[in-house]
Amino acid sequence: MKKIIICWVLILAGLTLPAQEKGISYTEATDLTIVGKVFPDTPNPYERMDFVRFGSWEKKDINLLQMSSGIIVSFRTDASEIWVKPDFKEISQANTSGFATRGFDLYIKRDGKWLWAGAVSYGHDKERENLRPLAVVSNMDNGPKECILYLPTYSKLASVKIGVPDGSSLEKGDAPFRHRICLHGSSFMHGASTGRAGQTVPGYLTRSTGLQFCSLGVSGDCYMQPQFAEALKHADVDAFVFDSFSNGNYKTVNENLFKFIETIQSGKPGVPMIFMGTIWRERRNFDRRQDEAESSKIAMADSLMKIAVKKYKDVYYIPSNATSDSHETTVDGVHPGSWGYQLWAESVRKPILRILRKYGIK
Repeated sequence: MKKIIICWVLILAGLTLPAQEKGISYTEATDLTIVGKVFPDTPNPYERMDFVRFGSWEKKDINLLQMSSGIIVSFRTDASEIWVKPDFKEISQANTSGFATRGFDLYIKRDGKWLWAGAVSYGHDKERENLRPLAVVSNMDNGPKECILYLPTYSKLASVKIGVPDGSSLEKGDAPFRHRICLHGSSFMHGASTGRAGQTVPGYLTRSTGLQFCSLGVSGDCYMQPQFAEALKHADVDAFVFDSFSNGNYKTVNENLFKFIETIQSGKPGVPMIFMGTIWRERRNFDRRQDEAESSKIAMADSLMKIAVKKYKDVYYIPSNATSDSHETTVDGVHPGSWGYQLWAESVRKPILRILRKYGIK
């Protein structure tokens, strides 16, 4: 009887063993290939800015730039299942999809195109969630796969490990996208209110064009501040795309726009700078005060950019749109949902590509 009890205890213990003890081997993402960053060599590889090399950051800047939005892990495997095991520095409490703010989003290439494969979301409790392994996708065949994994948009990471069954291969992927294009902007570029981490404007543009749009979205904090310009003039990128008028008002835009352009061009002469007009925010549909404020903001940006494109070489201004004919793309009257972001990316894709081709970026 005692032997039977011991056997049952061992069986039940086996059922509750953590995944890494059930034949899953893990590799730190930094031992694979990381792309999608404007500044690749940050002290913490899962943050988007080098706070040692570049200074003058405000507390809000640092908080946002420590978030891993837009960072992609590229790898190859023949595994039938793929796991993640993160060590969070901070888990986002944002009131939006957990699959975006604190989740991991996987795409696998099929017939030359990136096809969504799986996603996982973690809870709010860091003590409970840290180092908890989750399967992103299971029950696949054992053929070779080219994969990209998007990291959370609003959480902060100390580590993230990718797991595959013992005996499966897991190795660095090639840098899967061409060139390096900085996409700096507001919460729209950061990915607020999107459903998954890969459903941001930079994510959609990268997968649809094959060009690497590196996300430097900073929610509520994109006013073309001097500290951003000083850092960006040193960025190793081939082009800039800006969503610079979504957060600003007349005062900040009027004060910062021309200085912002001149500072970046002092370090990156001849590099195209493409500014996107801000989108129609659905909260203005019936609210007359909001409608007036939005109209004034757009008119202000239009008038200043009309001057800028004439005053500065290599500066462009293009419209953008995240609204459908049904006006059903918004989540909160300000931010689009995933469909709206896809519409936005598609609305600027061809104009951006036409400009980039002038510079041999294709």
